[in-house]
Amino acid sequence: MAINLTARIAPSAPNIPLAPEQYERQYQDQLSNIHRLYFSQIDNVLKQTVLASTVYAVADLPSAVDSKQGARTFVSNALTPTFGSTVVGGGAVTVPVYSDGTNWKVG
Repeated sequence: MAINLTARIAPSAPNIPLAPEQYERQYQDQLSNIHRLYFSQIDNVLKQTVLASTVYAVADLPSAVDSKQGARTFVSNALTPTFGSTVVGGGAVTVPVYSDGTNWKVG
């Protein structure tokens, strides 16, 4: 399963504090909060990403604008697809498509 993270804000790895010699609840709570924030960042990036294994009907494609330029997926009902053209539904051809930031293009 391919994921396109082009033009996305990549999460940055958290700065993990050094462990104290003895167990301290405050340290454990701080560490848990750091991990929670980091994984929330990753979740947010992945939620905005169109997965390549998803196959849509052209009418059901998510917004090309919201998916952002470079997002990729597949459609199952393209009508006479031509590489680089805006995808049109109504046919029976399965092709990969990408967002140019405005429209879904064949390719």
